[in-house]
Amino acid sequence: MAENSNTNGGWEIQIDDSRFRVDDPVLTGRQLLNLAEKRPVEEHLVYFLDRDRLMEDIALEESVDLRPRGIERFFTFHSDRSFRFELDGRRQDWGVARISEAVLRRLAGVGTDYNVWLERRGEEDRLLERGEIVCLDEPGVERFYTGRDDTTAGFKSVVLPTQDRRYLEEHGLEVEDVANGAEKGVVFKQYPVPADLYDTSATDVLIILPAGYPDTAPDMFFCNPWLKLRNGGKYPNRADAAHMFAGRRWQRWSRHNSIWRPGVDGMQTMLRRIDRALRGK
Repeated sequence: MAENSNTNGGWEIQIDDSRFRVDDPVLTGRQLLNLAEKRPVEEHLVYFLDRDRLMEDIALEESVDLRPRGIERFFTFHSDRSFRFELDGRRQDWGVARISEAVLRRLAGVGTDYNVWLERRGEEDRLLERGEIVCLDEPGVERFYTGRDDTTAGFKSVVLPTQDRRYLEEHGLEVEDVANGAEKGVVFKQYPVPADLYDTSATDVLIILPAGYPDTAPDMFFCNPWLKLRNGGKYPNRADAAHMFAGRRWQRWSRHNSIWRPGVDGMQTMLRRIDRALRGK
């Protein structure tokens, strides 16, 4: 196992924003709080950020070994309770009722090229502003996720072939290119849906482009905001699963393409199939 550095006969650690060098690689929670001058120690909590970027609390008499790499970053709180939240699908504990957008990015291990969203049930997830403070003491567990928002707005898509771009321009359809790592896709903004069937009249529609498109068919499509049936308030059949792409949580419509003609089919084919699915056919 790789070990933390032991230069000049000591181990370097960081507690909150201060750095310390200690001679003993095994410290208790009480020793860490005393080192950081957090007194009385009984009124404070101390956590360490482990190698999997999960926050773990250390009891006053519990010890932590600094020798395994990654056990050198600690956080303290003047608090007698912890608050639980989810970040990128993983449970985290925090020592106070407020947490900043910057700290959430730090815990997720991402830089300023990423954004943080607060998941909201029944409505579109909320993008947090830079440096925004979020309360964790509301009923239930707050859920956050991070992602990049790489988009290029306008009609002039650069990921679609010429035939598709011409079709979209001729039909006045606005499209955005989006990226999710190496994956590419296009989003049709405010795409109209039957208002008599759903709880809204428009939604963004995402089509993920497979490698080899347009010779290879796209599979399924995705909506955000999510659509619910006006009659009964339920999600449509096979449209109740989430899919993360380009920093947004999409409603996956599981509709597969069994027939695709390379060189013939393209965006016009996908849009016809989407329209048919949205009409419940």
